[in-house]
Amino acid sequence: MKKIMFFGGIVVALVVIGALFGPRAIEPPRRSPAVPENLTGRAVIPGIPGARYFVGLDLEPLVRDALAARQREIEFRARSGLTSDLPPAEMLAISGGGDKGAFGAGLLYGWTQAGTRPTFKVVTGVSTGALIAPFAFLGSDYDEVLKQVYTSITPADIASPRSFIAAVGNDGMADNAPLWSLIARFVDQDLLDQIAAEHAKGRILLVGTTNLDARQPVIWNMGVIASSDAPQALELFRSILLASAAIPGAFPPTMISVEVDGQPYQEMHVDGGASTQVFLYPPALRQTAASLGEQMSRQGRVYVIRNSSFTATWDPVVRQTISIAARAIDSLIHTQGIGDLFRIYLTTQQDGLDFNLAYIDRDFVYENKKEQFENAFMVKLFDYGQQLSRAGYPWRKTPPGFSTPVGGAPAAAAAPPTSGQ
Repeated sequence: MKKIMFFGGIVVALVVIGALFGPRAIEPPRRSPAVPENLTGRAVIPGIPGARYFVGLDLEPLVRDALAARQREIEFRARSGLTSDLPPAEMLAISGGGDKGAFGAGLLYGWTQAGTRPTFKVVTGVSTGALIAPFAFLGSDYDEVLKQVYTSITPADIASPRSFIAAVGNDGMADNAPLWSLIARFVDQDLLDQIAAEHAKGRILLVGTTNLDARQPVIWNMGVIASSDAPQALELFRSILLASAAIPGAFPPTMISVEVDGQPYQEMHVDGGASTQVFLYPPALRQTAASLGEQMSRQGRVYVIRNSSFTATWDPVVRQTISIAARAIDSLIHTQGIGDLFRIYLTTQQDGLDFNLAYIDRDFVYENKKEQFENAFMVKLFDYGQQLSRAGYPWRKTPPGFSTPVGGAPAAAAAPPTSGQ
């Protein structure tokens, strides 16, 4: 069996041992209690109103902010002397995938070289996609950062293993302090200022995490956070990126301080992939806007980068509980990611948007991979994505295996612009 760090068997082992010995272990304390269930939707980030959305509980705040972003865009265009209708919106969703994020980073790098990369109205990211998203949002000026991160790091830049005994009583098998240092190296106040400037133009940057206490997906408006003058804005921004990539059981969760009516609490946030592998916006977004008396009928193009393949990987499974459970969890994550793409595709067709998908295809081959974040693997995958994109990536118009209904067709790429969001 291949050596798999931080994933699968190690997580399942922690679950089994934690169930046996957890009650007697001394877990790391919370500084504040968890938010009570009935107060979950009312918890806010002190000093940064509107920082995030519980879309599973209330979609209206996200819709209102999207409408506000449209107004900022209209005003920015007017100041720039542009009085025509809003152009089609370009949207990018970047999936999770661990070290396979090198594919998405390489794809963006080559896209710039091809000279056809858009300026995206919306960028979303989950897990490794969350780490890519801020740089994708700011454009080609940060291509070299993406290349550096995804072609030079090693496992030691991501996490430090803990002893197995220590991990059982702690909050993760490994310490992700090295990943925090990596994030802090590239995510500084200057980067936040640039994101804030783009936010003021009506652009939107979103990152997904999972509130583990509430078992709810959380969407963070990173532009709102970057625009805040709150003293903790930079630390919160970095913490969200760390949380979105915090694989439960493998890495420690990120504890985020919140308030309800002035009372302090702490939320436990982990990998956004525990909720969804990739996201764009909730399917009911336009219907919710209509219920508020607003129309969101803008045409656009959606680009989805799946940092994974669609083909099932073959690997003989040892007939042991941990190996079997680990393989099943890996299969579940793989299948969930495909389901997420189908949901996004159907949403784009419902809303008249042009769907475009990129993923790691069968022609990428790397044999004898020994560990996650193996440098040689990431370099080869980055180059693979770069070469495909530089030559003009053949974006797929439907998810593999999806058949367009008789009489139906994907939305046209050259859909006429309208003044709606």
